[in-house]
Amino acid sequence: MSFAFLRRASRALAVAGLAAVAAGAAPAAYAQSYPERPIKLVVPWPPGGATDSLARLLAQRLTERLGQTVIVDNKAGAGGNIGTASFVREKADGYTLLMATSSTNAANPHLYSRLGFDASKDFAPVAFVAEIPNILEVPKQSPFKSVADLVAAAKAEPGKLNYGSGGVGSSQHLAGALFKHLTGADVLHIPYKGSGPAVSDLLAGQVDMMLDTGSLAQVQAGALRALAVASHQRLPALPDVPTFEEAGVPKMIASAWYGIVAPAGTPADVVQRLNKEVNAVTATPGVKQRMESMGALVPAGQTPEQFSAFIQSEIARYAEIVKISGAKME
Repeated sequence: MSFAFLRRASRALAVAGLAAVAAGAAPAAYAQSYPERPIKLVVPWPPGGATDSLARLLAQRLTERLGQTVIVDNKAGAGGNIGTASFVREKADGYTLLMATSSTNAANPHLYSRLGFDASKDFAPVAFVAEIPNILEVPKQSPFKSVADLVAAAKAEPGKLNYGSGGVGSSQHLAGALFKHLTGADVLHIPYKGSGPAVSDLLAGQVDMMLDTGSLAQVQAGALRALAVASHQRLPALPDVPTFEEAGVPKMIASAWYGIVAPAGTPADVVQRLNKEVNAVTATPGVKQRMESMGALVPAGQTPEQFSAFIQSEIARYAEIVKISGAKME
C-alpha cells in the first residue's frame, strides 16, 4: 500500500469527520440564529375571546424578548379545528406557532369524527401558558349559598333545576356533565347558541346555574354568586371562593387551558429557546397579574416534556368526559 494512498485516505477521513461535526452542530447553530424573521402565532378562534387575549399579551412580550415581531393570526371556525388543521401543515421551523387549547387539543378529538389533525402526534409542545377554571355560578337572587345546597335541591326534585351552556360540546356543557356525574345531581342541560346568551339568561334568573370561564366580571360585580371553582387551587381573583374539593366534590376539575405548540418535527433547540422565553414572559409580574385578573391560574414554568405529558393526560381524561356528556359534533 503506497504512502500516497494513505495520505488520500487520511484526507478523506478528515473531510468526512469535519462534515459530521458540521452536521452535528447545525441544529445548535440554527437555534443560536433563531429567530431571523417574524413569527406567526395562530389563534384558531375569533378575536376578542380569552385565547386571543392571551395570545396578544404573549405576542407583545415575546416580540420584545426575541427581537422579531410575533404576529397573531386568527383562523377561526369549526370549534377551532379549521385553524388547527391548517397549522399542522406549516413548516416545522419555529416560525409558525399555535395557541393550543383544551378544546382543540384535548376535547375535540373525541367530539368530532373528522379533525384534520392528530392531537397526539402532529404537535411539538412548547410551553404551558395558563388555565382558566370554570366557576360554578348562580344568579344573585338564587337561594343557593353553597354547592351542598344546590346538590341537595337537585336531588330532592330531579330535573327541576337547569344549567346553561354555549352549546352541545362546549366547555360549559362538558363541565356541567362532569358535575352531574360526580354529584349525582339531576340538572337539565339547556344549550344556547354561544355562552353570551346563556350568561344573559343566568343573570336574569332564567337559568339556575352555569359552569363558566368568561363571567368573572359579573361575579366580581355581585351580579352572579360564585359557589366553587373547578381547579386544584383557589383563584387569585376570587380568593374567598372554595375549590370543588373544598366544597366536598373531589375530582371536579374543569378548566380551559392554553399553551404554545409548534408543528411536530420542529428542532429541539428551537423548542427549548421558545420554552425559555414563554416561561420568562408568563413569570413577569405584570403579565402574570394581567392573566390572573382574567381569572387564570399561571403555572410555574414547565418544560416541553412536562407540557407534552399533560396534554396526553388531558386527551385521555376528556375521552371519559365526552363519553359522560353524550356530546357528538359533525
